[in-house]
Amino acid sequence: MHRKIFFALAVLVALVFTMTLKAQAQQPAPPASGVTVTTAAIEEDNPYGDVLTFNGFVKRTGVMAYPLIVLSMIAFFMIVLFAFTVRQGTVVSDAFMNSADALIRKQDYLGLLAVCNRRNECIARITSKTLDFATRNPTASFEEVKEVTEAEGNRQSSLLLARIAYLGDVGAIAPMLGLLGTTLGMITTFHEISGKGVGGSNQLGLAQGVSEALLCTASGLVIGIPALMFYAIFRGKVNRLISEMEAATTHLMALLAVQYKRAARAVSGQ
Repeated sequence: MHRKIFFALAVLVALVFTMTLKAQAQQPAPPASGVTVTTAAIEEDNPYGDVLTFNGFVKRTGVMAYPLIVLSMIAFFMIVLFAFTVRQGTVVSDAFMNSADALIRKQDYLGLLAVCNRRNECIARITSKTLDFATRNPTASFEEVKEVTEAEGNRQSSLLLARIAYLGDVGAIAPMLGLLGTTLGMITTFHEISGKGVGGSNQLGLAQGVSEALLCTASGLVIGIPALMFYAIFRGKVNRLISEMEAATTHLMALLAVQYKRAARAVSGQ
């Protein structure tokens, strides 16, 4: 799964780099001496050249450029963060499971609690919550301890899903912001038409205004589509990690059940 994530990131970076090189390659050569090239002619040859720069993007998309840029930065940060943090080592690891298995069999619950406090895995937090309740309430039945474990397990699962949900929110908000920018641009364009009328140079201004307004929608889609794609990847990975966490929790609870039964037989034999 990590390879797929890094591959997708590499593809996105390659696409952006390719678009930048293509825009630079399409820029016309410097005019010869005595030849005047107007800005309109340059933009006609390369209509997207200035959009790939910060100042050009802000000028072409208007006030909605700033929230779109912020969303793109947030999406990129989340993708990189989740690529390094949404992994098996942060949910359940073989090292912790081996230690927990050995300590439970020895009935060294205080030692296991100390191990849980030193680790930052989801399964460690679940085990810590369970042992804390069991040690504070020695007369509690195994069913009561199991309920505490299930409640903490559900809480950890919800936290994992809630983290990546923000990336899905960015993927949903970005196209809506782009559509809002397009709508505002269209309103401004038609307001100018209603005041000046349509004819001659105004038709060219209308086409240019519509083109610039639609750039907002395109920008929102460019941000939203990759965000939703990575959200789907991370959601599948989180669901798989939750399944592994549930399996690990079931294993530990089965070991605790054996120890509870052994302690009950010891008490009844006295």
